[in-house]
Amino acid sequence: MPESTASVPAPDRSSSETGVLFREKLWPSPWIWIVVVGLSAAGILMFAPISITAGIIAAVVLFAVMTIMLLLSTPAIVVDRDTLQVGRATIQREFVGAVSAFRKDEATAERGTRLHGLAFLCLRGWIDPVVRIEITDPADRTPYWLTSTRRPEELLAALSKQG
Repeated sequence: MPESTASVPAPDRSSSETGVLFREKLWPSPWIWIVVVGLSAAGILMFAPISITAGIIAAVVLFAVMTIMLLLSTPAIVVDRDTLQVGRATIQREFVGAVSAFRKDEATAERGTRLHGLAFLCLRGWIDPVVRIEITDPADRTPYWLTSTRRPEELLAALSKQG
């Protein structure tokens, strides 16, 4: 695996210490939580024939498990003076090339028909805008990173700033 997409998370440091230019967590949207509540409630229906208490316990356990899974799998995008981190992948800013933002139909095309098979993806179905980040590292076969973001213009601005 190329060095620039290593899955070792960067140590957590304060914004003032590292000069963070942009930070965003890709939290689940409200409708995802409605789905979680609905699926949890299905636990009551499955176990109600046994006992209503078992159904309520199943619903609570299902809700807790799905909530923990969603929260633990929520990636972050962090741009500081030296690095770009998207989820678990980190790359030095010197290897970041052209950056483009896409919304609506253009974003759908970037995630679909225009997608390169070697691109690094950090996509969340509940977030429409995407940003395409060209990778210029000659040792890395990854042509670009494609990530969901709710604030594409701010991410573009942060990546265009010199550290």
